[in-house]
Amino acid sequence: MHVNTRQTEILEMARAEGSVQVEDLARRFNVTLQTIRRDLGDLAEAGLLDRTHGGAVPRTGMVNLGYEARRRMNREAKMAIASACAAEIADNSSLILNLGTTTEAVAQALIHHSNITVVTNNMNVAIILAANPGCEVIVAGGALRRSDGGLVGEMTTQFVEQFKVDYAVIGASGLDSDGDLLDYDMAEVRVSRAILRQARRAFLACDHSKLGRSAPARIASLSEIDSFFTDLPLPEDLQRRCDDWGTGVHVCTPPVK
Repeated sequence: MHVNTRQTEILEMARAEGSVQVEDLARRFNVTLQTIRRDLGDLAEAGLLDRTHGGAVPRTGMVNLGYEARRRMNREAKMAIASACAAEIADNSSLILNLGTTTEAVAQALIHHSNITVVTNNMNVAIILAANPGCEVIVAGGALRRSDGGLVGEMTTQFVEQFKVDYAVIGASGLDSDGDLLDYDMAEVRVSRAILRQARRAFLACDHSKLGRSAPARIASLSEIDSFFTDLPLPEDLQRRCDDWGTGVHVCTPPVK
């Protein structure tokens, strides 16, 4: 289904607060109760929310953590992943970075790269790389998602499609045993798919907490990724699949304190 901007914000509120109420949402968005009930019905039909009396709650097993909590989670692992990923990105190159706390860590690891062009739909990435005088930062248009500084939507997808870059660095909310990259927000997924199409080489950067984690929307397969940067070895079956696909797996172990 197509999830509009209001429905995306409703979903994020439900995940952040644990539940939402029809009357509160109607006041917040200045729409009718019927409109909100229709939004909740659409989200429930898509498997993203469960309806309750007078409101809705996130579907069990599909709750994403708040952005600040995700930023703190596995911080050292993300720094190790980011360092290894950035080491594979050459000076004098172009890349697209998408949303996520790990891609933000990659941006930080690129702070001393020279003569690079970075296209991003992540406001946090843009702010980080503004400190690098050797980096041209190009920020996508689109609807701003206040919860994480992301720009998403059809405008963002069309913006990304104007570029052809050397590298794409993306994250994901989940990675299942089949090697499928998963996420929660279809608007964000469409942007991520466009990013992969517009890059000569595709990198995935995510830590072990994403492995086996469920989310309703599929971005792509690991078979479409050139290099996967993570912090723990993959299960044997998934590693064999990556070997068959030619997907390089880089295990980036954080330093022992």
